[in-house]
Parts: sequence; C-alpha cells; structure tokens
Amino acid sequence: MNARQSCYLLAERRLKVADAVRATGVSKTTLHKIYNDQSSRIDFDTIDKLCEYLEVEVGDIFQYVKEDKEKSTEK
Repeated sequence: MNARQSCYLLAERRLKVADAVRATGVSKTTLHKIYNDQSSRIDFDTIDKLCEYLEVEVGDIFQYVKEDKEKSTEK
C-alpha cells in the first residue's frame, strides 16, 4: 500500500500536516508516517478522518503497490 497521494492532496490545497492534525485529531506522528509513506498499518478511523477532511475517497489517498516477494524476504 502506498500513501504518496496524501502529500499531493495536501500540497494542492496548500495545507500542511499540522493543519490536518488540528482538523482531524489524528496524531502528528501518524500523519507524518502516512505523508512520508513510512506507515506499516493505518486504522480505519484514521482513513475515515483523512477522507472526510480532504473530501476524497480512499483510492484518492492510497494506491496498492504489489510488494516484491524477493526483496521482502531479504530484510
């Protein structure tokens, strides 16, 4: 799963992560991890709050990217 769209959605609206933190109540750490595509899991409640705040659908924020099985086993 890839959330790189979130940084573009915020930039298009001239918003900062801090704006999303204040508006959604989602922690700064969580939003920074999503924004920087470093999150390993995301709660449904967080997804719901982000979609509502940005007025978008889930697919506008997240994109499925198939993981390369060989690379994931090398870690």
